[in-house]
Amino acid sequence: MVKNYLKIALRNLRNNKAFASLNIVGLAVGMATAIIIGLWVTDELTYDHYNPNHERLAKIMLSQNDKGDIYIGPTIAMPVGFAMEAKYKDLFKRVALVSFHNLFILGTGDKKISGRGIYAQEYFPSMFGLNLLSGNMQALNNPSSIMISKSLAVALFGDANPVNKTILLDNKMNLKVGAVYEDLPENSSFAGTTLLLPWTNSGNTYLSTNTNWGDHNGEGFVELNNNITTAEATEKIKNLPTPFIKDWKETVLVYPLDKLHLYGEFANGKPVGGRIQVVVLMSIIGAFVLFLACINFMNLSTARSSKRAKEVGIRKTIGSLSIHLIGQFLIESILLTLFAFVIAMLSAQLSLPFFNNLSGKHMNIPFGNPVFWLICIGFALFTGIISGSYPAFYLSRFEPIKVLKGAFQGSRYNSIPRQVLVVLQFTVSLSLIIGTIIVYRQIMYAKNRPTGYTGEGLVTVPLSDALYGHYDALREDLLRTGAVTEMSESSQPITQFNNNNSLQWRGKDPGLVVFFRNVNVTTEFGRTVGWNIIEGRDFSRAYADSSSMILSEAAAKVTGIKNPIGEIMKFGGKSYTVIGVVKDMLTNSPYDPIEPAIFLGDGYMSVITIRMKAGLPMHNAMASIEKVFKKYNPASPFIYVFNDDAYAKKFAEEDRIGNLSAVFAGMAIFISCLGLFGLASFVAEQRTKEIGVRKVLGANLFSLWGMLSVQFVKLVLISLFIAIPLSYYGMKNWLQNYEYRDSISWWIFGIAGLSILLITLLTVSYQSLKAAMMNPVISLRSE
Repeated sequence: MVKNYLKIALRNLRNNKAFASLNIVGLAVGMATAIIIGLWVTDELTYDHYNPNHERLAKIMLSQNDKGDIYIGPTIAMPVGFAMEAKYKDLFKRVALVSFHNLFILGTGDKKISGRGIYAQEYFPSMFGLNLLSGNMQALNNPSSIMISKSLAVALFGDANPVNKTILLDNKMNLKVGAVYEDLPENSSFAGTTLLLPWTNSGNTYLSTNTNWGDHNGEGFVELNNNITTAEATEKIKNLPTPFIKDWKETVLVYPLDKLHLYGEFANGKPVGGRIQVVVLMSIIGAFVLFLACINFMNLSTARSSKRAKEVGIRKTIGSLSIHLIGQFLIESILLTLFAFVIAMLSAQLSLPFFNNLSGKHMNIPFGNPVFWLICIGFALFTGIISGSYPAFYLSRFEPIKVLKGAFQGSRYNSIPRQVLVVLQFTVSLSLIIGTIIVYRQIMYAKNRPTGYTGEGLVTVPLSDALYGHYDALREDLLRTGAVTEMSESSQPITQFNNNNSLQWRGKDPGLVVFFRNVNVTTEFGRTVGWNIIEGRDFSRAYADSSSMILSEAAAKVTGIKNPIGEIMKFGGKSYTVIGVVKDMLTNSPYDPIEPAIFLGDGYMSVITIRMKAGLPMHNAMASIEKVFKKYNPASPFIYVFNDDAYAKKFAEEDRIGNLSAVFAGMAIFISCLGLFGLASFVAEQRTKEIGVRKVLGANLFSLWGMLSVQFVKLVLISLFIAIPLSYYGMKNWLQNYEYRDSISWWIFGIAGLSILLITLLTVSYQSLKAAMMNPVISLRSE
C-alpha cells in the first residue's frame, strides 16, 4: 500500500512540476530559515553551558537602595568577596574574584603580540570548567605563573609545548607558563580571554583595593554548595556587614550565572528580562516564517482541488476509504517536504557563513550529532503532516456521485479558508516589515544622540609602563609630527567609564545613595576630546590643579548646589576644589540615561587619547604617530583604537537584531509572494473562459488586469488593518526596554502598507496580464 502511495505521489509531482516547484521552494526557504534560527536560539540558550558546573555558579552583585529606588550592579568592591569566603563557608564551596579585562603585551624571543586577559583568584580555572590541554590546574597559586589559551600558545610558540617556557609580560615581568587551556567558546561569559594571571601577581593593581570597601572596581563569582540555592544564599548574605550597609543601604546578592546572559536586566531591584526577549522574538519569527511556508502548501493544494476531484471520485467508487485517501495525500505532502528538507539543509549550510557574519556568532550545523538528525527528521515529518493535513482532509471529503456526474463545482465559500490564510500571511509579513523599520529607527535615533564631545578623529592608545612618566616629551613629539593637534592621558577611555564611587559634599542628604563615574585626567584632556565647559574653567597648566575637580552637568544636578564653583568635595578621602562644570558626555550605553561623572586632575592613568589633525591621509598620519611611540616603547607593537570604532560597538547588538529581522522579513515576504503567485496563476487558469468572453465583448487590458488583481489587493488591505495595531502595540512595548527611545511615527505604517501593496501588484500582475493578453479564440477553443 505504501509503495503504491509513493508511486502515485511521484507521478503526481512529476505531472505538476510548477505546483511542486512552488511548494518545494517555499517549504525549503521556510525550513532553512527555521534551521538557522534554531541554531541561533540554541546558541543563546546554551550560553555558559560548556561548563559542567554551570548550574552551581553565581555572580556576586550589589543592591543599592536610594529612597526606594533600587539599583542592582555587577561591579563589587574586592573586600566583599573575601568576606563572603571567610564568613559563609556553609553556603559557598568556592569564591573567585576577577579583574576587568585588560590588553597585555606578551613576548618570547623576538616575537611580540597582544593578548586579552584578567587577573583571577586560584579557584577560577576549576570553577569555570577550563579544559586543560597541558600543565597544572593550580597554576594560578603561583604569582610568577601564567595560564594561556591554545590560540595564544600557538601564536607564541607554534607547535612546541609552552609549559614551563617564559613569557615577558608588558616588557617588564617574566612569567612561566603554568598551563594551556582550550579556548573558551564564543557563547560564554569569558569568551576571548586568552590569558589568566594570578591574583597575587605584583602587577595586579587590584591588590591595593583588597581592603577598600568604597572602590567598586571588579567582579566576583561563587560556587554554591550542593544543597544551597541562590535565593537561600542571598537571604543569608544580604546583610553582610559592609561599612556601607547603613549609609549607602548596600546589600549583597548572588545571581545564577545560567540566568545572567538571558535575564541580566533589572528594574527597581527585580529582574525584568534582557537577552531572552530577543531570543523569544527570533523564535517567533522562525515559527512564523515556517508557518507561512505551510500556509502556501495548504493554499495551493486546496486551490487545485478541482484538478483532482475526478481522481478522488473514481478511487472512492472502486472502494477506497477516506482514510486511504488521507494517507495518500499525506504521503505526497511528506515526500514533497523531504525534498524541501534536503534543499533546506544545503541552503542552510551554504548561507551559514553569511548568517554568522550577520549575527556575530560561530555557529555550525552538527552533522555528526545523532540527536540533531532525530530532531531534524522529526521536524521535517511534522512540517509535512501540518502542511498536508488540511488539504488531505479537504480532498478526501469529495462526494463521488457529484464529481463523476460533473456536478462538482467549488462553492464560493470554498475560497474563504484560502483567503483567511493569505490575510494571515501578509499580516505576519507586514508586522515584520514594520518591526524592522522601527528597530532601525531606534538604532539611528541612538546613533544620532549628542555625545557631548567631538568623537571624530580621536584615537586611544593603552598607556604601557614604558610610556609612563614621559607625558610631556611624548606629547611634544606627537605635536611635532603635524598629524596630531592635541594629546592627553586619562584613567579610562572616553567611550567606557567603568569606575563608580561615592562623593561627599556640603549639605549632602545622608539618605542619598548616588555613585559617580570618576575619571583621572591630565590638563589637556578637555581640549583633546572637545568637551564643553558651561561654568567655571577647564584644567590649566597655569594653576596647580592636582586637587581640582570638574563636575558633569548630571553630577552638579545631583549635588543640588546651584553654583558649585569653589565648593570643596571629598573623594577617596581627599579634598578637591570644584573649578568647572562640563556638559554631559555620553560615555557608556547610548540607550541609557546619562550618569553623573567627576573628573580629577591627578591619579593613576591608563590610556592616551590623541586628537588627529583633520584632512590628512590616515595611513601616513598613523605611520608618523607609530614612529613616536616606537621611540619610547620599541619593544612593543603599536596598539590603538579609533574612537569611532569603539563607539560603533555599542550598537553592534541592536544592528545585528535589525539586520537579522530585515533578512527574515524579506524571506517571509518572498514566501508569501510565492504563494500569491501560485494562487494568481490558478485563478487566472480558472477564469480563462470568462476572460475570453469579456475580451470578445470589448473589455480592455486594464479592466481585465484590475478584475484579476483586485481580490488580492482587498486581502492585503485587510492584512493592513490587522497588522498595524498589532505591530504598534508590540513595538511600543519593545521600545519600553530603552530609557532613551524614539517615537513611532504614522508614516512607518504608510510606507510598509504601500510597499506590500506594490509587491502584491507586481506579484499578481504577471499572471493577470498573461491571462488578459491571451487570444480569446484560443482561450474559448480550449474550453
